[in-house]
Amino acid sequence: MSFLNRRKLFALGAGSVAAAATGASAQAAPSEVDASVAPSPSRLAASLPGSFTSSYVQTNGVRLHYVAGGSGAPVILLHGWPQTWWEYRKVMPDLATKYRVIAVDLRGGGESSKPQSGYDKKTMAADIAGLITALGYTKAHVVGHDIGAMVAYSLTVNKPQAVDKLVMLDVSHPNSGYYNFRMLPAPGAPFHPWWFAFNQLDILPERLVTGRSRFLVDWMFDYLLVNHAAISNIDRAIFAQAYATPDAIRGGNGWYKAFGQDIIDNDTYGQITTPTLGLACAAFYPGLAATLSTQATNLQLAQIADTGHYFVDEQPAAVVQQLKAFLG
Repeated sequence: MSFLNRRKLFALGAGSVAAAATGASAQAAPSEVDASVAPSPSRLAASLPGSFTSSYVQTNGVRLHYVAGGSGAPVILLHGWPQTWWEYRKVMPDLATKYRVIAVDLRGGGESSKPQSGYDKKTMAADIAGLITALGYTKAHVVGHDIGAMVAYSLTVNKPQAVDKLVMLDVSHPNSGYYNFRMLPAPGAPFHPWWFAFNQLDILPERLVTGRSRFLVDWMFDYLLVNHAAISNIDRAIFAQAYATPDAIRGGNGWYKAFGQDIIDNDTYGQITTPTLGLACAAFYPGLAATLSTQATNLQLAQIADTGHYFVDEQPAAVVQQLKAFLG
């Protein structure tokens, strides 16, 4: 990526990360990850163009990490799995020319707390509502991708007064349709989310993935990207290190273990009237459009071309264009 090259990573004190990340291809990733060598959150924030700072807030019983910059109406950015706030690195500088951009590490992810419980999306939504209040706002625009989209939707349903406009990227809130995902895919099936089941297991993921998270991160990105280079080796190393320890694996997997409760909660929800944008890649667009059409009464839908699931990384200019047009 242009704004965070190898030289700058060395200047950030992360030479060993850059050496590991750039010395091996995605297919020949290092077998172990040393989570202690990652750039600090403050240094990663400072590496972005503009004035971004790393901070923490205590709310709803957890400590949330976030990176903020810019001025204007607040825009909360919520990441997916297996990523962190760093997912939004390519869009934050441009958005910050118009908005106060606040990219958050979800409960269980990145530099935020990783408690033993509270991974149902209603509780995670309460985390974000508390963050909005703690930062001095009454409401904010909320953008979520993947798991972050689930949290953003739950926030809008349960705390509609806290959300000005909602943007959901590629994924809907868990609903009973999730039970139709197949363990054994039919021949030629275009999408097989095997990790939904794997991430719900106790103990085994921590034992298998600890210190080897780069293999999992690379597989996920390469499976769900059109352009594999859109998430660089350096980025992959940063994401892998954030997901390398038993607590981090348990925390991220907690988002999936809570799907059963999320589905129960979803069955109690009515339609939302908050202005909503559903933005998706071609593969995910039909499902997202069909679901949101039954959930949101004030809905816009758009498709991002030439991309896979991680289109914030893959097509950042198109994402920024859509967000600015919708958020106003």
